[in-house]
Amino acid sequence: MNTVGQGVKEIRIRDSAGAFRVIYVARFADAVYVIHCFQKKSAKTSKADIDLASKRYRNLLQELSK
Repeated sequence: MNTVGQGVKEIRIRDSAGAFRVIYVARFADAVYVIHCFQKKSAKTSKADIDLASKRYRNLLQELSK
């Protein structure tokens, strides 16, 4: 998910309840950070979900640089 940030990955889960996404980043040595998770309601990931994940990614980078 380079649209969110460098090193951001996505896990896609599909079961009888629907489709789900987990957006995470694992490029840092100390932890795997889950940025956003949500249930998919349409074929395309909404702009609101991408924007929220991007904002959380930027906030994470700021927090880790302190």
